[in-house]
This record gives sequence, C-alpha cells and structure tokens, in this order.
Amino acid sequence: MKYLIIGAGGTGGVVGYYMTKAGKDVTLIARGAHLKQMQTKGLILEKMWDQSTETITVKTSDMGHYTEQPDVILVCVKGYSLADTIPFIQKVAKKDTVVIPILNIYGTGAKMQKELSEFLVTDGCIYVSANIKEPGVLLQHGKILKVVFGVREKEEYRPVLKEIEKDLCDSSIYGVLSENIRRDALEKFSYVSPIGAAGLYYHATAGDFQKEGEQRETFKAMIREIAALADAMGVPFEKDMVDVNLRILANLAPEATTSMQRDVYAGKSSEIDGLVYEVVRMGQKYGVAVPVYEKVAEKLGGIK
Repeated sequence: MKYLIIGAGGTGGVVGYYMTKAGKDVTLIARGAHLKQMQTKGLILEKMWDQSTETITVKTSDMGHYTEQPDVILVCVKGYSLADTIPFIQKVAKKDTVVIPILNIYGTGAKMQKELSEFLVTDGCIYVSANIKEPGVLLQHGKILKVVFGVREKEEYRPVLKEIEKDLCDSSIYGVLSENIRRDALEKFSYVSPIGAAGLYYHATAGDFQKEGEQRETFKAMIREIAALADAMGVPFEKDMVDVNLRILANLAPEATTSMQRDVYAGKSSEIDGLVYEVVRMGQKYGVAVPVYEKVAEKLGGIK
C-alpha cells in the first residue's frame, strides 16, 4: 500500500523512518530546512539509548508538490497545525483512502471526520519519545514505539485496517488495531497529558519523575484524575494506568522532555490548550473534580 505521512518530526518522521527501512512505500510531508536536508542528505535517526546513528534515503515532499494518491494517510502534526492538513487531504485522497490521525490531543479523529465526511477517519495515538534534533536529524529517546488505531463504531470497520496493522508490525513498530479506540486513546492521553503538564509546572525532565518526590506524586495524581474522567465518560480503564505510565516513564532517558515543553520553552505554538486546559473543561463537562489539573492550569495561565 501507498502511505503518506503528514509531518516528519518526532512522531511522523520516526514512523516513516522505520516503515521506509522495512521497504514500505512511504512519502513524508515536511517543509523548510528539514525537508531540504532529507531530500539532499537523507533522514538520520540517532538512538539515545545506545548512541547509534543511521542514515536512510526517504521519499519526501511538501504539500504543494505531492502528486500521488495514497491508500493510507497518517496525520502526525501538532494539534495547532491540524486545520492546515484538511484541504490537502481532500485534494490528494481517493474515496477509499484511510486517514489515521496520530496526535496527542484526545478526540482528534472524530473532529476530523466531520470535515472529511467522504473518507474513513479513524482515531489513533502513538507511544514514542523523539524530536527533531536539527534539520534532517531525529533523536529517539527510548525504545518504545507503538501505534494504536481503530474505528469508533463497529460498522466502520474495513479489512484494510488489518493490513495496516501488519505493515506497522513488519516495520518494527508495535501496531495495534484497537477494539475500543476511545478507551485506548484516553489511556495514551493519561500519560502524555500529565507528563507534559507536570513537566511544564515543575520545569522538569523525565529524571525528576523517575525518582520519589513531589514531582512524581503530582504526575500520579493527574493520571488518577484522567482515570476518573474515563469512568465518567463510560470508557473506564481496565488496568492501573499509574503503574502502566510509570513503567513507560522508567524507559526514558533521564534528560528527556516532552514536545509541549520544548515548544513552550522555545516560545513556539504549543498543544497546551488541548493537553492541559482541555482537561479542566472536561472535568466541568462531566462533573469530575480535577483539582491538580486546575492548580497546574492556573499557574500556566489557562484559568483566569
């Protein structure tokens, strides 16, 4: 199948790297210096855990020059850039193209489906810690690389989704076709939202949360607040997400930070609204107390 990955950073770039290396037909959509470096010198992946570096040739394009019709589109941009992808997807997709958003923001697929009603838009999420180190170079902080995706309603299921799962697994990516993507995506949110919010609140790295102390306890409390929301939303977690998320955290390099932290520190646009302030709004909507999120959101400027 022909894959198009919109966004070539710490999520899309890493997925594109492994799928390309496995021989899949993948095109990465990028821009600026990052695009130019990949086109001229290839894509470099550095692995923090073993200090290895490898360069591969990848197919790349910007939105204006892409001319193919993909079978699968993986949307791997930040939440604030999502609107820019809609007209591009409408232009390049065919009627049976499957669109899989892999964003940190919960509920992205359902929102995109309203604007892309002629295509199947699933929900999805990714477990990976990586970033663009410099143009053409990705730095992967830990070994975890897992993509979970699926349809929100059973009648939307298509056999091609199993093929996508297999292609991911063939590419050294743990691909999971979910039977309950609302719950599974919220499970992922229960990690990425607390670690990003608490990381900003304390100006902390993964190492600060890997040891006992106030930072770690705040992280755990925020996970429990997401779990309470999951109960209220009718998609209760079937595992102890505090334990699950602490194990994820333990596999990261101590110096690792989240993409939201890096964006805020650099003065760039960030996903702080969808990852932090939205939880406070969800608490109000579902009648769930989220006092730790309220405290963090207030310090970060989301509650006036």
